[in-house]
Amino acid sequence: MDDDRFESSLIEFPEFKDFYTIGIIANTHGLLRGEVFEAFQECDLIIHGGDIGTKTVLDQLISIAPIVAVRGNGDNDEWAAGFPVEQQVKVGTVNLYVIHNINDFDEKDPDGIDAIIFGPSHQPKIEKRNSVLYVNPGSAGPRHFNWPVSVAKLRIDGGEVSAEIIELDGRRPDEEVRERPLAG
Repeated sequence: MDDDRFESSLIEFPEFKDFYTIGIIANTHGLLRGEVFEAFQECDLIIHGGDIGTKTVLDQLISIAPIVAVRGNGDNDEWAAGFPVEQQVKVGTVNLYVIHNINDFDEKDPDGIDAIIFGPSHQPKIEKRNSVLYVNPGSAGPRHFNWPVSVAKLRIDGGEVSAEIIELDGRRPDEEVRERPLAG
């Protein structure tokens, strides 16, 4: 892709396969539920859409599959300083764009992007606009309002991209990994 906005932030997974499964997670806010391990067990890659909360969350996720992560508005601690706020990921021939706050993305120019992964609203959503798939996996961490606790899976089959939301039980504290208590 000949787009300058991606040159310094391109991560490529050039291994060409016919089919990829990518785990999509966001808004963990320092809480990683045991159910995520089961949901992502067959994933080739995991993408965290920001508001990670703690480095421990990433340390646990990398035991499942390689990770790409962006920094969210809540990732202000020193450990998160090295993470970009936006990232392009090329998986085979498919271009993914990861940004925590979709309002910071210029939607007028999605040229060359097949899917956009974002997360700040905590509301799970999959929507196709002008041939671009928009995926918000919702919140996998603490429950927000009455929205489900969820993650998503992105599937790449050849050049086709599809996604599904996976609701987590959200009531299994015995399987949670938490590094620090969350503020109010």
